[in-house]
Amino acid sequence: MSRALAVFHGRFGRATVYQLNRPFNPWEPHNFLPTDLDGGAIFFVLYVNPEWFAPDASGTDRLRFGRTQFKRTVALDKHIRRTAALVCGAPSLSSLDSELRRLIDICYDESWQQAETVRDARASGAVTDFRVRKCIKLMSESPGAEMELDTIARESGLSRPHFYRLFRVQTGVTPNLYLNTLIMEQALEALVASEAPIADIGFDLGFSSQSGFTRFFAANVGMAPTDYRRAAKVLRA
Repeated sequence: MSRALAVFHGRFGRATVYQLNRPFNPWEPHNFLPTDLDGGAIFFVLYVNPEWFAPDASGTDRLRFGRTQFKRTVALDKHIRRTAALVCGAPSLSSLDSELRRLIDICYDESWQQAETVRDARASGAVTDFRVRKCIKLMSESPGAEMELDTIARESGLSRPHFYRLFRVQTGVTPNLYLNTLIMEQALEALVASEAPIADIGFDLGFSSQSGFTRFFAANVGMAPTDYRRAAKVLRA
C-alpha cells in the first residue's frame, strides 16, 4: 500500500502525508522499516521552497541547517503530529503557512543543538566549483529522462569519474539523484497545475511510454501519478 492521505501545494512548497509499506527515494536516507505496520507506516514529508524564507537583515540564509539528520525530541514530535493533522484536515493557507514556519523553525534550532563539532560541509548548501555550477545550470535548463549525464560532464570540462565524484562532494547527492529530482519537480508541477494527460506529461519529460513515466514517478514519490493528482490540492494566496 502506497498512497497519499493528503497533499498540499503552495508558496511554501509541498506538504504531504503518506501511508507507505515500502520505501521511496528521498534526498536523504530515512528510518523507514517495511515491517512497521501491516497497513503501512505514516510519513509526514515537507519539500520547502528556499524562497519561502526571506534572508534576515544580515543576509544569512535561514535554511542553513546545522546537520541533515537529527533526533526527534518529544517537543519536536508534538509539533510534527500537530502539523500533519492540520494537513490531513482542510487547512487555510494562512493557518498552514504559520504552522509550517513554526515547525521548520523548531527543526532548524534543533539541527544546530544536535550539530556535530565538525560541521557537515553540505549544510551550507554552497556549490563553489564553477564546473559543478555549470553542470547544475545545464541540467536545470531542460531536465528530462533523455538527458545524458556524460554529455553534461564533457560540456563542463570534466571526465565522467571526476564529474560524479566532484558533484557528490559539492552537493551531497549523485548527479542521477539531482537530475531525477529536477524531473520530479517538473512532473509534480504539471500534475497539479494542468489537466494534461499523464502520457503527455511523461512524453514532455523524455519518457518513451506512460508506463515508464509511471514507474519512475512511483519509485520517487511512492505512488502512481494518477493517485497523486487525485489527492493533490493547491493553496493560493
